[in-house]
Amino acid sequence: MTVAVPMRDGATVMLVRDGPHEDRPLEVFMLRRHPNTAFGSVHVFPGGVVDASDHDPTLDHFCPGLDDGDASEQIGLSSGGRAFWVAAVREAFEEAGVLLAGPVTGGYVRFDDSPSVEERFDDHRRALNAGERSFLDVLAAEDLRLTLADVRYVAHWITPEGEPKRFDTRFFLARAPEGQAYAHDDGEIIGSEWVRPDDALRRHRAGDFPLIGPTISSLQDLGRYATSDELFLERSRP
Repeated sequence: MTVAVPMRDGATVMLVRDGPHEDRPLEVFMLRRHPNTAFGSVHVFPGGVVDASDHDPTLDHFCPGLDDGDASEQIGLSSGGRAFWVAAVREAFEEAGVLLAGPVTGGYVRFDDSPSVEERFDDHRRALNAGERSFLDVLAAEDLRLTLADVRYVAHWITPEGEPKRFDTRFFLARAPEGQAYAHDDGEIIGSEWVRPDDALRRHRAGDFPLIGPTISSLQDLGRYATSDELFLERSRP
C-alpha cells in the first residue's frame, strides 16, 4: 500500500547580477546543500518551506509594494499568495545573508556601511536561524520594508510522486543588491558561489556540479540572456 507523502509549500529565489566577464556576464548566486538535506548535496538557489509566520497579516505594514490579493492572483491562488514571496526573501536572508529589503525612502539596505551595521545584521541572521528572533522582529527592529514589487514570479514546480519529500514550490527572480553578505550559513548549506548559468550546466554535465530537474530548467532559461538588463527587460514584457 502506497502512503501519500504530504505536500509542503516552498519558495526559492534566483539572485542575479552581471559579473566580471566580458562575454555574457550574467551570473546567479547558488548554494550547495548538506548531504543530509532533502534531495542530497545538490546546488540550488536560496529557498525553503513557507512557514505559518510568512502568512502573518502584520506583514502588511512591511510589504508596501505587494498585497496578498495581487500576489495570489499572480500565482493562481485564491489567497495566501504573498506568503510565497515573503518566504523566498526570508530564506535568502537565512541561507545566504541577502535581504531584499530597504528603508521607507526606497532602495536596499547595505551591510557594509560600517562594521557595526554588518555585526548587527549578522546577529539578526544568527538569531533568526536559531529561532530566537522572527523575520518580523528583524524588519521591525531595522524599520525596513520588503521590496517584493522587485521580486518577479517566474515558475511553479511540484515534486513528482514517489519522492520521500514533496514540495509545491514557486520560483522567483530578483536583482542581487550590493553591499550584503552573500555567504552560506554552514548549517544546511555547505558552499556558495556566483556562477554563469551555462558554466553551471557545463560543470553539471561533467559530473562535478550536482543539480536537480527544476534547477537545470531554470539555469537553461537564465542562460538565454547575456546580461541582467536583458533578462529583466524580457521579464517586464506582458
